[in-house]
Amino acid sequence: MKNWTDRLNTPGINGVKPTRRTVGDVIEGQPMLVPTARQVDDFIRSIPEGVEMDVRALRTALAIEHGAEVTCPVTMGYHLRTVAEAAKEDLERGMMLSDVAPFWRVLDAKTPTMRKLSFGAEFVAAQRKREGLKP
Repeated sequence: MKNWTDRLNTPGINGVKPTRRTVGDVIEGQPMLVPTARQVDDFIRSIPEGVEMDVRALRTALAIEHGAEVTCPVTMGYHLRTVAEAAKEDLERGMMLSDVAPFWRVLDAKTPTMRKLSFGAEFVAAQRKREGLKP
């Protein structure tokens, strides 16, 4: 089984394609970005310190950046976890906090992905507090 860092760096099949059905805020026929984990990681790294962005805003901004109207919510959920777990692995290997993707600027106590993380919410809450973000 691959570790999270390997999953982050695995080239994925991405692109913009019309959505096949209406689900949540995604409407059938809309141009939808299916991002790679690396694209999600790169975008999160561009969020400045002390600035938070909820998952919906992240999906919208990423879609626009890639010429789509929406980003696949399912793929985004998978990749948010991959980015967070890979960053935590990097920290455990001794990487500096400033050199990992600041996923805590997107994830908060209410984000469903938080329940799936192997390391719990305490780390995220501490980083959000350090940057002056709400819990």
